[in-house]
Order: sequence, then C-alpha cells, then structure tokens
Amino acid sequence: MNNYLVNIDDPVLNGGQKAKNDITRFLTEDGFKELNIPIVIHPEDKSLEAQIRKFKDGLITIPKAIKKIKDADNIVFQYPIYSTFIMNKLIPAIKKNTHANLIIVIHDVESIRMFQDGGYQQDEMNIMNAADLIISHNQFMTDWLKQQHVNAKIVNLNLFDYYNPQQLNTNNSFDKSVVFAGNLAKSEFLPKFNPDFPLTLFGPNPAEQYQPNVNYQGSLDPDELPAHLTQNFGLVWDGTSTTTCDGTYGHYLKYNNPHKTSLYLSSGLPVIIWKEAALAQFITENNVGFAIASLDEINDQLNQMTTEDYQTMKQNTIAVAEKLRSGYFIKTAMHTALKELKEN
Repeated sequence: MNNYLVNIDDPVLNGGQKAKNDITRFLTEDGFKELNIPIVIHPEDKSLEAQIRKFKDGLITIPKAIKKIKDADNIVFQYPIYSTFIMNKLIPAIKKNTHANLIIVIHDVESIRMFQDGGYQQDEMNIMNAADLIISHNQFMTDWLKQQHVNAKIVNLNLFDYYNPQQLNTNNSFDKSVVFAGNLAKSEFLPKFNPDFPLTLFGPNPAEQYQPNVNYQGSLDPDELPAHLTQNFGLVWDGTSTTTCDGTYGHYLKYNNPHKTSLYLSSGLPVIIWKEAALAQFITENNVGFAIASLDEINDQLNQMTTEDYQTMKQNTIAVAEKLRSGYFIKTAMHTALKELKEN
C-alpha cells in the first residue's frame, strides 16, 4: 500500500509540534512517505500580503502538492492546523485529487479544549466527518465524538508516544521527589501549592514566587528536558485549584492525553494524576503511578508507599517507556486503522 503523511509547518503549535514530529518519525519508520506541503501558517499576520499568500497556498500550492500523490491508498493528516481556511482547502483537495482513505490523527479537539460554542463545534465535527477514520486519544474522547454525531470509524491511540534520545532513568531510589513540567503561565495552581515534599518545576513563564519546597529550574528543549527528570514522580495537574482540576484546562483533562504524561513515562518516571483525568485509568491499571482527587493527598500517598512499592511501579514504568520510545502506540493504532479500512 502507498501510505502518505501530510505535513504543514504550523508555528502556533510551539511545544505541540514535538508530538506531531514524533508521530511523523514513528510512522515513517513504519513505511509511510512524507508529503511536506511548502506553506507556513502565520495566523497572527493580518497583512494584505499574508492574505494573498494564504489564498495562493489554498488554491494553488495545496492542490499541486496533493496531485503528486495520486497513487496514495491512505493519507494521514495530523489535526489541527491553526488556519480554518487552509484546513478547508486541504481536505477537499485530498478528496478531489486522490482516491485515498483520509485518516485524521487528533492532537487537540478545540471544541472541548477552548471553543465550546455551537458554531465552532459544528465546523470542527464537519472536519471529523470528512475523515474515513479517526485516531482519537482514548475512549473518553471517542465517546464524546460519537455523542457529537461523528460517524467516521474511530481507533483509540491510548497514549502519545515520545521520541526520547536521553538515557532512560532506571534509578530505583525512593526520596519522594516530584517534578512538574509544562507552560507554567497556565498552571495557576502552582503558586498556591505548598507541598511537604520537594517539587521541581520546568517550563516557560514562571510565577514571580513559589512556596519554599518548590524549586524552579528553568525552561529546556523537549529533547533535552528528560535528562533532567531525575525525580521519583511526574505530576499531571491543571487549572487554578489545588483541590481539584478546574477551568478550561482542568475540564480538558477528562478527555485528552496530556503530552507531559508521555514525557514523564518515557523518561522512566511514574505519574501522579488527577483521578478524573482520562488517563487515570491507564496509570492505575498499569501500576505506573497513582491517582488523586486533591494535591493535598500526595504527601499521604508518598508516606504510605514502601520502597518495594515504588520499585515495582518503576519497573512497570520502564516497560511502558520502552514502548513509548519505539512508537508502539501510534504504530499499533495505525495498523488497526489500516486493517479496518482494508476490510471495509
């Protein structure tokens, strides 16, 4: 089969580009061919020149590129890109100029994450329904999509893989240390959090001040950061509160696979996660961390944990890390997707 992966340069993604690049890496290892469409999206540029360039890209550049892969059996597109205009030109170009199945790999569903008004949601669901098959984060996201009348076939990814060139942390020593990595500007709970255990922070946009046991260590490149993750656990939490995950980002945890979860696990760190998060079930069932209702529960959980308990968790995490580093989850989901499309 001729399988292609469409790539468009989207600077808006920032750290999110790491997840897309990793999927590209792992699928090309699996025989997919890349189609790099030579356009760059700059949604903040409202100049006349930018508008003309966008129309040229949509009407000429995209169809010209797609026509080069008329032999495609399956085309993978990683969603979203942050230009509705380009999106609305790309998918019709694929449908018009090829006979390929369109597979959408979801990175974010903006109707859940940011824009919950009916108009935006309907447009986004129309894009989903243009696919022959969707690779969704997990069953919670899949159920939500089906509730919004998405009729495309759906396969669950279960966990984002993570290309991690750093040495895997196999240290079993238990000192109750925790790390949090991410965009600290949206992690409004952190300045309020006063842990009884050492908490290390990595990421851009730190607050002016944190509590005494919280140690900010700067912002590092995604491929370099794992070398500095030497703590016992990685924390997955979002919102403004220390007692629950609230607000837009907290709500999104109920449906998405946070990329930081894969960062931690691929580095050999078990995970502490909100018990209502979509990934809480994976973490607890595979014994690669534990789930909490409130950040206040972490200290008790750590105090009750034995060294042997932690070492078991650590070994389970190392097994998952090796899968993440090899692209196991996207390759497995894609094999399932291609089989379903071939059978129908």
